[in-house]
Amino acid sequence: MQITAAVAQSKGAPFELQSLELEDPRPNEVLVRVVGVGICHTDIKAWQQVRPVPLPAVFGHEGAGVVEKIGSAVKKVAIGGHVVMTFQTCGTCRNCTGGHMAYCEHKVKLNFGARRMDGSSPLGEINAPFFGQSSFSTHALASERNVIPVAKDAPLAMLGPMGCGIQTGAGAVMNSLNAQAGASLAIFGVGSVGLSSVMAAKVVGCNPIIAVDVQQSRLELALELGATHVIRADETDPVEAIRQLVSGGVDFALDTSARPDVFRQAADSIRILGECGLIGGMAPGQEVAVEANHLLMGRILRGIVQGDSVPDEFIPYLIDLHLQGRFPFDKLITIYPFEAINTAVADMGAGEVIKPVLTLH
Repeated sequence: MQITAAVAQSKGAPFELQSLELEDPRPNEVLVRVVGVGICHTDIKAWQQVRPVPLPAVFGHEGAGVVEKIGSAVKKVAIGGHVVMTFQTCGTCRNCTGGHMAYCEHKVKLNFGARRMDGSSPLGEINAPFFGQSSFSTHALASERNVIPVAKDAPLAMLGPMGCGIQTGAGAVMNSLNAQAGASLAIFGVGSVGLSSVMAAKVVGCNPIIAVDVQQSRLELALELGATHVIRADETDPVEAIRQLVSGGVDFALDTSARPDVFRQAADSIRILGECGLIGGMAPGQEVAVEANHLLMGRILRGIVQGDSVPDEFIPYLIDLHLQGRFPFDKLITIYPFEAINTAVADMGAGEVIKPVLTLH
């Protein structure tokens, strides 16, 4: 079928809307008419080749839409169903079968290879599917494994970021750190992932919830969404400020910036037996340094992918929280028409918006 997709022809070049031929679904695949798709920093890193992905390609991995066709073996969804598309997994490796699909042994190939596992692309010479979807397009071909059925009374056009950034930030608190009521938490960087962590921390009852950033507007939104304290990292030493708020340091810290210097601050801010999580991919080969004796006191540093989410369970849970008014992720979102993708990317890069979402149809 003919679709319209935003094609990245070369490193950092403007996205071009092109008419392309998309294959019919294979037995385990699902054709989704995209209603909305978020733009994630991972898309931008791939587009800029910070994280190399073969070009030309169609990016987009926070898509949501309506099922239009299903392959002969698909049982999870039906035509007309509403779905969120999430990251791709193999389903057969040790981590997938053990319930840790965010750490699928084939994750890099399946998501950043921008091809099916057998090396084929449903868009012919154009590399796809990125993250098992390539949803910067009017239609996307996903697999049964990475489509998540969602309630039809949820705001479908805005749900796409649940598939990556929002579940990552919320899951880091709820799943990875398993933070409990009364636990102290510092979040370094309050973009879409960090603000999702703030909302999740409020849901589970963390106290205090400390947001650290250099943009005043984002810190003010963090307070609105549940942070109890905010720290301007360009005006004060955040580690010292955190230790003044919480004697000995916080129980948990998260770094969403993927910057070595900020991760060091997050690591330095945790108490004895505390835990610090790193979210977001740094440039290949990037190293981080911590003071060795700091770790000897039982402190834990860990990497976090996709918030340790089991998407079939976690995404509907977050949507339920939203429908109850307890997880207002819509406050992060700015809507753009699909045709304005380059404007949305520029606004995101300038820090003018937190989570741009492109709407279609």
